[in-house]
Amino acid sequence: MENVKAKEQISASLICKNNNQEDLKVSGLYLAELRDKDGNLKWRDTIENHVATLGMDLLLETTLDGSGYTVVGPYMGLISSVSWSTTAVGDTMSSHAGWTEAGPTNAPDYSGDRKACVWDSASGGAKALSSALAFTFTEGGTVKGCFIVTGSGAVVTHDDTNGTLLSAGVFTGGDKVVADTDVLNVSYTLTLADT
Repeated sequence: MENVKAKEQISASLICKNNNQEDLKVSGLYLAELRDKDGNLKWRDTIENHVATLGMDLLLETTLDGSGYTVVGPYMGLISSVSWSTTAVGDTMSSHAGWTEAGPTNAPDYSGDRKACVWDSASGGAKALSSALAFTFTEGGTVKGCFIVTGSGAVVTHDDTNGTLLSAGVFTGGDKVVADTDVLNVSYTLTLADT
Protein backbone atom coordinates (compact mmCIF):
# COMPACT_ATOMS: atom_id res chain seq x y z
CA MET A 1 0.00 0.00 0.00
CA GLU A 2 1.29 3.41 -0.91
CA ASN A 3 0.64 6.51 1.09
CA VAL A 4 0.73 9.76 -0.76
CA LYS A 5 0.44 13.07 1.03
CA ALA A 6 -0.42 16.12 -1.03
CA LYS A 7 0.76 19.46 0.20
CA GLU A 8 0.19 22.84 -1.35
CA GLN A 9 1.85 26.01 -0.22
CA ILE A 10 1.18 29.53 -1.38
CA SER A 11 3.43 32.39 -0.49
CA ALA A 12 2.98 36.03 -1.38
CA SER A 13 4.87 39.17 -0.58
CA LEU A 14 4.45 42.78 -1.48
CA ILE A 15 7.34 45.16 -1.62
CA CYS A 16 6.50 48.82 -1.76
CA LYS A 17 8.92 51.65 -2.00
CA ASN A 18 7.55 54.73 -0.37
CA ASN A 19 9.70 57.58 -1.51
CA ASN A 20 8.14 60.92 -0.78
CA GLN A 21 11.52 62.57 -0.63
CA GLU A 22 12.12 65.57 -2.81
CA ASP A 23 15.66 66.47 -3.74
CA LEU A 24 16.68 69.99 -4.57
CA LYS A 25 19.95 70.94 -6.21
CA VAL A 26 21.38 74.42 -5.74
CA SER A 27 23.80 75.45 -8.46
CA GLY A 28 25.34 78.62 -9.73
CA LEU A 29 26.80 79.57 -13.06
CA TYR A 30 29.09 82.50 -13.80
CA LEU A 31 29.49 83.62 -17.42
CA ALA A 32 32.53 85.79 -18.06
CA GLU A 33 34.06 87.53 -21.04
CA LEU A 34 37.17 89.67 -21.21
CA ARG A 35 37.45 92.59 -23.59
CA ASP A 36 40.42 94.84 -24.27
CA LYS A 37 40.23 98.63 -23.91
CA ASP A 38 38.85 98.88 -27.45
CA GLY A 39 36.04 96.39 -26.76
CA ASN A 40 37.56 93.47 -28.67
CA LEU A 41 36.72 90.06 -27.20
CA LYS A 42 39.82 88.30 -25.80
CA TRP A 43 38.10 85.25 -24.23
CA ARG A 44 34.88 83.79 -22.80
CA ASP A 45 34.54 81.20 -20.07
CA THR A 46 32.16 79.81 -17.46
CA ILE A 47 32.37 78.85 -13.82
CA GLU A 48 30.20 76.10 -12.39
CA ASN A 49 30.66 77.10 -8.81
CA HIS A 50 30.43 75.68 -5.33
CA VAL A 51 27.39 77.04 -3.55
CA ALA A 52 28.93 77.23 -0.09
CA THR A 53 27.32 75.37 2.81
CA LEU A 54 26.84 78.58 4.79
CA GLY A 55 25.40 80.23 1.68
CA MET A 56 22.79 77.45 1.36
CA ASP A 57 22.02 77.78 5.07
CA LEU A 58 21.51 81.53 4.64
CA LEU A 59 19.12 80.94 1.73
CA LEU A 60 17.08 78.54 3.86
CA GLU A 61 17.07 80.72 6.97
CA THR A 62 16.04 83.87 5.16
CA THR A 63 13.40 82.09 3.07
CA LEU A 64 11.82 80.02 5.85
CA ASP A 65 12.51 82.14 8.95
CA GLY A 66 13.05 85.48 7.25
CA SER A 67 10.85 87.84 9.21
CA GLY A 68 12.49 91.23 9.32
CA TYR A 69 15.39 90.11 7.14
CA THR A 70 17.05 92.76 4.99
CA VAL A 71 19.34 91.79 2.13
CA VAL A 72 22.95 92.92 2.60
CA GLY A 73 24.88 92.98 -0.64
CA PRO A 74 25.35 90.66 -2.40
CA TYR A 75 28.75 91.68 -3.74
CA MET A 76 30.88 89.95 -6.35
CA GLY A 77 34.66 89.76 -6.16
CA LEU A 78 37.40 88.02 -8.12
CA ILE A 79 39.70 85.17 -7.10
CA SER A 80 43.43 85.74 -7.66
CA SER A 81 45.94 83.10 -8.72
CA VAL A 82 48.16 84.21 -5.79
CA SER A 83 48.43 81.33 -3.29
CA TRP A 84 45.59 79.47 -5.01
CA SER A 85 45.03 75.75 -4.47
CA THR A 86 41.25 75.11 -4.43
CA THR A 87 37.75 76.32 -3.68
CA ALA A 88 35.56 74.14 -1.47
CA VAL A 89 31.92 73.91 -0.43
CA GLY A 90 33.02 74.41 3.20
CA ASP A 91 34.77 77.73 2.49
CA THR A 92 33.63 80.82 4.38
CA MET A 93 34.57 84.46 4.00
CA SER A 94 36.77 84.24 7.09
CA SER A 95 38.25 80.84 6.25
CA HIS A 96 39.11 79.98 2.65
CA ALA A 97 42.68 78.73 2.84
CA GLY A 98 42.73 77.65 -0.82
CA TRP A 99 42.28 81.06 -2.39
CA THR A 100 42.82 84.82 -2.08
CA GLU A 101 40.80 87.75 -3.35
CA ALA A 102 42.08 89.72 -6.35
CA GLY A 103 42.55 93.41 -5.67
CA PRO A 104 45.11 95.75 -4.09
CA THR A 105 46.68 92.97 -1.97
CA ASN A 106 46.76 90.16 -4.58
CA ALA A 107 47.13 90.89 -8.31
CA PRO A 108 45.40 91.64 -10.52
CA ASP A 109 43.86 94.81 -9.12
CA TYR A 110 40.79 96.48 -10.62
CA SER A 111 39.19 99.90 -10.20
CA GLY A 112 36.70 100.39 -7.41
CA ASP A 113 35.48 97.82 -4.92
CA ARG A 114 33.63 94.55 -5.17
CA LYS A 115 30.64 94.94 -7.46
CA ALA A 116 27.06 95.15 -6.13
CA CYS A 117 24.74 92.50 -7.55
CA VAL A 118 21.39 93.70 -8.90
CA TRP A 119 18.92 90.93 -9.75
CA ASP A 120 16.07 90.31 -12.16
CA SER A 121 12.93 88.68 -10.77
CA ALA A 122 13.16 84.94 -10.18
CA SER A 123 11.69 82.79 -12.94
CA GLY A 124 11.58 79.04 -13.51
CA GLY A 125 13.57 78.35 -10.35
CA ALA A 126 16.43 80.68 -11.30
CA LYS A 127 17.51 84.19 -10.36
CA ALA A 128 20.03 86.04 -12.55
CA LEU A 129 21.86 89.34 -12.44
CA SER A 130 19.98 92.03 -14.35
CA SER A 131 23.21 92.89 -16.19
CA ALA A 132 26.82 91.78 -16.21
CA LEU A 133 29.15 93.32 -13.63
CA ALA A 134 32.23 95.05 -15.09
CA PHE A 135 35.70 94.80 -13.54
CA THR A 136 38.21 97.19 -15.17
CA PHE A 137 41.77 96.11 -14.45
CA THR A 138 44.37 98.64 -13.31
CA GLU A 139 47.22 96.11 -13.53
CA GLY A 140 47.88 92.82 -15.22
CA GLY A 141 47.82 89.42 -13.57
CA THR A 142 46.00 86.11 -13.51
CA VAL A 143 42.38 85.62 -12.47
CA LYS A 144 41.21 82.19 -11.27
CA GLY A 145 37.48 82.84 -10.81
CA CYS A 146 34.75 84.68 -8.91
CA PHE A 147 32.87 84.68 -5.62
CA ILE A 148 29.75 86.28 -4.12
CA VAL A 149 29.42 87.44 -0.50
CA THR A 150 26.13 88.45 1.14
CA GLY A 151 24.39 88.51 4.50
CA SER A 152 24.93 90.39 7.71
CA GLY A 153 28.27 92.20 7.73
CA ALA A 154 28.97 91.87 3.99
CA VAL A 155 30.67 94.94 2.52
CA VAL A 156 32.05 96.07 -0.84
CA THR A 157 35.61 96.45 0.49
CA HIS A 158 38.36 94.21 -0.92
CA ASP A 159 39.73 91.55 1.45
CA ASP A 160 36.98 92.08 4.06
CA THR A 161 36.15 88.74 5.70
CA ASN A 162 32.68 89.63 7.01
CA GLY A 163 29.42 88.34 5.57
CA THR A 164 28.47 84.91 4.25
CA LEU A 165 30.15 83.33 1.24
CA LEU A 166 27.32 82.39 -1.11
CA SER A 167 29.37 80.93 -3.92
CA ALA A 168 32.90 80.60 -5.26
CA GLY A 169 34.42 78.88 -8.25
CA VAL A 170 37.15 78.87 -10.88
CA PHE A 171 37.04 79.18 -14.64
CA THR A 172 36.27 75.95 -16.49
CA GLY A 173 38.99 76.66 -19.06
CA GLY A 174 41.72 77.37 -16.50
CA ASP A 175 43.62 80.50 -15.48
CA LYS A 176 42.87 83.75 -17.27
CA VAL A 177 45.61 86.30 -17.88
CA VAL A 178 44.42 89.91 -17.91
CA ALA A 179 46.18 93.17 -18.81
CA ASP A 180 45.91 96.72 -17.54
CA THR A 181 42.72 98.37 -18.95
CA ASP A 182 41.06 95.03 -19.84
CA VAL A 183 37.40 94.77 -18.75
CA LEU A 184 35.98 91.53 -17.35
CA ASN A 185 32.17 91.33 -17.62
CA VAL A 186 30.61 88.69 -15.37
CA SER A 187 27.00 87.45 -15.20
CA TYR A 188 25.67 85.04 -12.59
CA THR A 189 22.60 82.82 -12.29
CA LEU A 190 21.57 80.85 -9.19
CA THR A 191 19.29 77.91 -9.91
CA LEU A 192 17.19 75.65 -7.67
CA ALA A 193 16.24 72.46 -9.50
CA ASP A 194 14.40 69.28 -8.57
CA THR A 195 16.80 66.39 -9.04
